[in-house]
Amino acid sequence: MNIPKYIERPVYIDRIMPYVRKDIMKILVGQRRVGKSYLLFQLMDRLTTLHPEDQQIYINKELHEFADIRHAQDLLNYIASRRDPDRRLALFIDEVQDIDQFETALRSLQAGGGVDIFATGSNAKLLSGELATYLSGRYVEIKVYGLTYNEFLTFHGLEQGLDSLQTYLKFGGLPYLKHLSLDDSIVFDYLRNVSDAIILKDIVARYDIRNVAFLQRLCRFLADNVGSLVTARKISTYLKSQQIKISHNLVIDYLSYLSSAQLVLQARRYDIAGKKIFEIGEKYYFEDLGIRHAMVGFNTSDINKIIENVIFTHLKTAGYEVTVGQIGKKETDFVCEKQGERLYIQAAYMIPDDKVRDREFGSLLAIPDNHPKKVVTMDPVIGGTYKGIEHVHLEKFLLSL
Repeated sequence: MNIPKYIERPVYIDRIMPYVRKDIMKILVGQRRVGKSYLLFQLMDRLTTLHPEDQQIYINKELHEFADIRHAQDLLNYIASRRDPDRRLALFIDEVQDIDQFETALRSLQAGGGVDIFATGSNAKLLSGELATYLSGRYVEIKVYGLTYNEFLTFHGLEQGLDSLQTYLKFGGLPYLKHLSLDDSIVFDYLRNVSDAIILKDIVARYDIRNVAFLQRLCRFLADNVGSLVTARKISTYLKSQQIKISHNLVIDYLSYLSSAQLVLQARRYDIAGKKIFEIGEKYYFEDLGIRHAMVGFNTSDINKIIENVIFTHLKTAGYEVTVGQIGKKETDFVCEKQGERLYIQAAYMIPDDKVRDREFGSLLAIPDNHPKKVVTMDPVIGGTYKGIEHVHLEKFLLSL
């Protein structure tokens, strides 16, 4: 096949390459339109260069030519009819979750040997529960997110600076925006179509949801409450005030569906002193800020929410496990863990006076350990530290890690 032109995203390719030609499936999981398909193309190009002797088979379940591959046996038949038995096979499957019982076919292919499997999926539960057990020890999951700020600058040919940062905060990081004029009406029309596709294909159709209007209201509620503690009971109470009766358990289910489609990302609360996760109350952030704005509008009055959201997704892209920290009555925006190391982050728009400074730095100062701590803001002049805590400009932070 003719591989479309693309801009490389080495952070993901570098994560995948150590598993190439190993007896382990490579599964790329992420929200629709974050660029998983183009990562497959990059891998195909890389492997063509490194191993030109291998055969490659590509299947994309979003293309009509592959519509007949509905079940695991269809997939096996398709591959068998095209496979060269004298060559090692590199198999690429885009949106593999659209093939019923695909896991049985992948396990059968892997057991047969001589095949390197790469697949993408748009559902975070793709490899959970029984499926994870079925493929246990046979796969590695690579989570794919929208463009980082650094990638956004590269894709759009922009220079660092406040104007570029504000554009990123406004429109988000879906790669296809590179092909559009960065005009409000054009971009937000596109993003609304993407969010509709996620809701209808990855949630409504997959979970047989009938109350689509409630699901849409829930999305807007989460968009309005980015960075706020959310409970199913709080949402149920709010909906009752709007004359909408939805059970507590149904709210929990719908939140789970939105998280599975990776439209929103959940951050649970962590008791820093007690070193335990709270059972109730979490925060939700949007995988893509542009989609969030397409739902509820872009308002500069939401700047604190926007900054918190972009920091969260940046940390997730960098490979951190992120929770919301709490110590006593003080809250720390993010407790970040990676490879045994910890980092604390507090987010704010600006530090205009001593009162705000004491509040934002105070939550970090209350933490009795020596792990690195940062306060990230958009203050025009930032330098040095305050009582050992680094004060970092948002743009610098987004270009780091």
